[in-house]
Amino acid sequence: MRLNKSEVKGARENFLPVNRGDMERRGWDCLDFLVVSGDAYVDHPSFGHAIISRWLEKMGFRIGIVAQPDWRSTEDFARMGRPRLGVMVTAGNLDSMLNHYTASGKKRKSDPYSPGGRSGMRPDRATIVYCNRIRELWKDIPLVIGGIEASLRRMAHYDCWADDVRRSILTDSRADLLVFGMGELPVTEIARYLSEGRDPGDIRDVPGTCWKTHDPSNAADAVVLPSFEEVRADKKVFAKAFKTFYLEQNHARGNRLIQDQGAWHVVQNRPARPMTVKEMDRVYSLPYTRASHPDYDAAGGVPALEEVRFSITSHRGCFGECSFCAIAMHQGRIIQTRSDSSMLEEALSFKKMVDFKGYIHDVGGPTANFRIPSCSEQLERGACRNRQCLFPSPCPKLRADHRDYLELLRKLRSLPGVKKVFIRSGIRFDYLLADKKTPFLEELCAHHVSGQLKIAPEHVSADVLRIMGKPGREVYERFMEAFRVMNTRLGKKQYLVPYFISSHPGAELKDAVELAEFLRDIRFQPEQVQDFVPAPGSPATCIYWTGIDPMTGEPVHVPKSREERKMQRALLQYREPKNRETVIRALEAAGRSDLVGEGPLCLVRPQHRPERGRLSAPILPGGKKTGSRSQKRRTDLGKKDRRKDQR
Repeated sequence: MRLNKSEVKGARENFLPVNRGDMERRGWDCLDFLVVSGDAYVDHPSFGHAIISRWLEKMGFRIGIVAQPDWRSTEDFARMGRPRLGVMVTAGNLDSMLNHYTASGKKRKSDPYSPGGRSGMRPDRATIVYCNRIRELWKDIPLVIGGIEASLRRMAHYDCWADDVRRSILTDSRADLLVFGMGELPVTEIARYLSEGRDPGDIRDVPGTCWKTHDPSNAADAVVLPSFEEVRADKKVFAKAFKTFYLEQNHARGNRLIQDQGAWHVVQNRPARPMTVKEMDRVYSLPYTRASHPDYDAAGGVPALEEVRFSITSHRGCFGECSFCAIAMHQGRIIQTRSDSSMLEEALSFKKMVDFKGYIHDVGGPTANFRIPSCSEQLERGACRNRQCLFPSPCPKLRADHRDYLELLRKLRSLPGVKKVFIRSGIRFDYLLADKKTPFLEELCAHHVSGQLKIAPEHVSADVLRIMGKPGREVYERFMEAFRVMNTRLGKKQYLVPYFISSHPGAELKDAVELAEFLRDIRFQPEQVQDFVPAPGSPATCIYWTGIDPMTGEPVHVPKSREERKMQRALLQYREPKNRETVIRALEAAGRSDLVGEGPLCLVRPQHRPERGRLSAPILPGGKKTGSRSQKRRTDLGKKDRRKDQR
């Protein structure tokens, strides 16, 4: 929300303190807890630091926020003085290394979680750096870390940017406790214990936390993981340890885990239980301003807010279990929902905001149409150890039912002042097709698509999809046809925009060629291609590092070399002139030189030399020749390419 100068003072009072002046206006001489964040201060329930801060405030604690402090000294950390009970640190909504670097290791030019999108506002490995500064300032203060960076790095883990296995972030940061997953319930207990005067080293029984000890007998009931030194030295041991770690992420039946990190042993308690509907409602009813702090107005605000300002989080968790995604290890596999009344109240609050134009940008979660738990047994027994909900085929116990979600969307659409309700957080199309009870596809196409529907088949090769844990190509083709038929019936011109991942573990050049042929056949060229990023915590990252599927123990091909990754990426955008030579090399390496030529099924044309002063007209898929303007443009592009080659 953009604020004019006359509104700044009033708006500022609605935010939590960020400096001494803010504290004095509230009559505070000190804080109870200081929250340090690698993201800019955005008071919106899509930002973890905002949720935890408002949650603690609701509990009666005095909270201050230091967002994106200058880590080169302790000055910013000390600006509000030493807090009475402790400091809580998060790197932000993204792992700080992922925030900074692309899959190829290139530095990103912007940061949507910083004022004006400016990069460089946080350090690499922000959690560790912030904590070390805090320890420099206050050596004995209770220090708690959380957020996705801490959550996914809670045990020994592979770090692609170091290309090595690193210790638990709990030991490297010198924090007392680590909160993994969703933090409201663990933080409630931690804050209560600290307010009662309990030493942080003695807080060992809170679900959803990790703690450390010099004496492993303090966790005699824990399953012992191979040590940091063992998993670092042997990739087979790493894969086995990851499997144990993954399978124990169960709030109802999971065991404690312990791992020797050298100077310390790190203990992981069971995950926190899923939140109830009432608890979820309470989280999203807190007094968020839904705005970035007015200190950022001069920079134009915080870009990441624009995508979510008028979005509604309907649930948490995802039972899709895509192997490249770490959501299952962070939010969990069990869906936690809000009541319809809570979300309707949130939607009505949008009308009070001057820049609301009647469009709700999204209603969803990690996967929009996962609105209910996948089966009735999950809440009591936790997620299954021996099978997935949707892969390789939907479980017989799966509740494929969109009635609850449809009812919510209908209520939102009917609100006065709401013109359109979009769904942008992603649809799991195999789950949609499994639902034979509701007209969800019809209502999706009729009311909730803005010309294009983003969808994520990720690949089409059976071998790659098996590693990904995604449905087969034929399922996506069924959905494509169902979507086409439905839009034709509705008289709408709407299109699917599929997302694909290149160089995923399991993908060989032949698989990339198969995907390129599929794109040719559906006449689609991706504007953007996502290279696989081996971020900490996912099964696919384990495969990337070890070359082993941790669940089966089978070897898996991993495209690691720069050249192979470049070729797989180029194949997905084979029509790009700049990719032509790379595509030819890839096709030759894959034994598919038959796709270089003039035929209608060929991906690229052979290099032609001018004959009799002219170039032959390129042939487009379908056998049609380009017109004169297109021919001239392609000819000019060809001249540019030749000039580059000569240089």
